[in-house]
Amino acid sequence: MPDLSHGDDVAAVNSLRSAVMRLSRRLKHQRVDESLSPTEMSVLGTLSLCGRATPGELARKEHVQPPSMTRIVALLEAKGLVRLEPHPEDRRQKVVTRTEQAEVMLEESRAKRNAFLATLVENLDEDEWAKLRAAAPVLEKLAHL
Repeated sequence: MPDLSHGDDVAAVNSLRSAVMRLSRRLKHQRVDESLSPTEMSVLGTLSLCGRATPGELARKEHVQPPSMTRIVALLEAKGLVRLEPHPEDRRQKVVTRTEQAEVMLEESRAKRNAFLATLVENLDEDEWAKLRAAAPVLEKLAHL
């Protein structure tokens, strides 16, 4: 566990935060559809992973309030990127699924962002690349905590 009273651990946490934020900002600019907000893209990405979800489930996964998710889902539906279907067990709820148009856009966006990262990685030496590959699962874990 990091000892945040110790200088080296504090410096490492600070460096990690700063690097992740800068890289995240740069990746956000590598979008295929500029009309979608980062939150809308994130919701589509979540749906791509889980397949379908209620607006309440999406709100929890995206760490937003349910009324905000309701608005986001309505915007995505108006753009033809999600469908609302009746919940199989609870008539009061709806289930959100992505459309084929959303999946195509997500694939194009992932390809563009992957290409951007690949150009950055080309600047690393073999040792740095090996360390980054080894760190990727740890960063993935942090992103989902």
